[in-house]
Amino acid sequence: MQTHLCHLKKGEKAIIKDFDVEAIPLKLLEMGCLPGNLVELIQVAPFGDPLYLNINGAHVAIRLETACIIEIDGL
Repeated sequence: MQTHLCHLKKGEKAIIKDFDVEAIPLKLLEMGCLPGNLVELIQVAPFGDPLYLNINGAHVAIRLETACIIEIDGL
């Protein structure tokens, strides 16, 4: 079963497994959103979008639709 970043609960951590490089903004790749990196969901906006994440020490906010493209492995 595939799990995606959008399925994380607040405070959960996971390892980025795979994603479609063409569908991810270049800025996310530059900030460390790469396979093998640790990601933690810090906060979810009141209406569920965007998600505030810690990716290898970089704090980023990404859209829910982008998070649903990123496949993860839970810890």
